[in-house]
Amino acid sequence: MDLLSLVLTLRPIRSSGEGTVLPLWWGRAAHALLLNVVRQYDLPLAARLHEAQETRPFTVSTLLGRFPQGQLDRQQPYALRLTALQPDLAAILWSACQAGGPLSASSTLELDYHPFAVLSLSPSPPSDLANSPSEIPNPPSAIPPSPWCGAATYADLAAAWLVSAEPAPRRLELHFTSPTTFKSGGRHVPLPLPELVFGSLLERWNAFAPIAFPPEARRYAAECLAVARYRLSSRSVPLKSGGLRVGGVGQIAYISTSYDRYWMSVMAALAAFALYAGVGASTTMGLGQCRMLDVGRRISD
Repeated sequence: MDLLSLVLTLRPIRSSGEGTVLPLWWGRAAHALLLNVVRQYDLPLAARLHEAQETRPFTVSTLLGRFPQGQLDRQQPYALRLTALQPDLAAILWSACQAGGPLSASSTLELDYHPFAVLSLSPSPPSDLANSPSEIPNPPSAIPPSPWCGAATYADLAAAWLVSAEPAPRRLELHFTSPTTFKSGGRHVPLPLPELVFGSLLERWNAFAPIAFPPEARRYAAECLAVARYRLSSRSVPLKSGGLRVGGVGQIAYISTSYDRYWMSVMAALAAFALYAGVGASTTMGLGQCRMLDVGRRISD
């Protein structure tokens, strides 16, 4: 297992009282949670992840759910997503989900000093695989799997598109559920242009995958992919410094204007990779949460 996407269902142990100041964005708290979990298993790795200046092999989401009057409601479930892009980190997160681990069902965790009970997680670890983090089965059929959870290897993700007997799709659709922005030319660009989206995914793939995709993939995205349709809106995220970061959320479809089976297979593999890698800047703080929609699906009117 190289890649892992965990979705945790949480419930506040207590409702936040009137006047309690909650984070406007929980990405930094989720980031701290992931590092704290890794620290319990591998101190050197946690230190490297904390100090790394280059691309980091994980993403987190903000806390997802309803906040009536801006407060936590202990009667409401909340969700949090953590992903890993390399085997050692994926194995640690998977181990943390086993019985008695810090992310296991019935455990308690903290986000920004607020305690939460872990109600469930997807994928769900059965007891007979407690010592086999390399194998993740499908969640029990009684519980519909979240489209945001998963596990894969880089080889399988690439082979699904590059070795398939079916031709690669001409059209790819992505769904951005948290503000997505890109660093380009010294500026932040809050628009998911093809070269920015697939350039970001290519950079992360080549940083961690055992087999790299050719750098010309970025050029193909820039010259041969066009925006076919979109439904996007702008959202802002508060920064630690007190400012705001603006990003785009919504759905967008890209279409090949000069179809090439190989290059569109690479584009499709990168689009599938978005589930784990996120897209754009600050994905380790909750921005750029993204997944590919089913091939053939169309953005609804």
